[in-house]
Amino acid sequence: METNGESVAATDYRRIVGSLRYLCNSRPDLSYNVGLISRYMQYPKELHMYVAQRILRYLQGTIGYGIMFPKGKSDSELELVGYSDSYWCGDKSDRKNTAGYIFLFGGVPISWNSTKEVVVALSYFEAKYIAALGACYQVIWLETMLQELQVKLSSRTRLLVDNKSAINLAKHPTSYGRSKHIET
Repeated sequence: METNGESVAATDYRRIVGSLRYLCNSRPDLSYNVGLISRYMQYPKELHMYVAQRILRYLQGTIGYGIMFPKGKSDSELELVGYSDSYWCGDKSDRKNTAGYIFLFGGVPISWNSTKEVVVALSYFEAKYIAALGACYQVIWLETMLQELQVKLSSRTRLLVDNKSAINLAKHPTSYGRSKHIET
């Protein structure tokens, strides 16, 4: 996003962005855009305020949207499924990839994340592997939490990754020698 232009009142901008970040808990469709405008909290410009107001207008038009849990799901239908993906070299300024995941419990999203990675991946498959690794940490945490809540899953958690090389690296420990440089 452009960083030239007139400055705006940082307090008002921070108030709007803070409220939008709170809304991201029930509106995952806002997460990416709110994360993007959050980068400019220190010195917001007119363009950043315009984008924040645009998000507010979008919210006004989609007020009835959100995450709804279906009634009457039996225990046999409670399945935890995760999807992991990444965008290799997505940010042209620092060449870091954006990785994300979403987990569905009984078909309803319960956990999601989209962040810029702290390491630079050397290849497309490494970016996918790093994203899958972050999703695996979340699987362990979610399964532990569900176990503490005494929720029984109908099957093992499935984590879906769309890169065969990343899946092979995770399945075959003999390949780890070629991936020692990946910071975990």
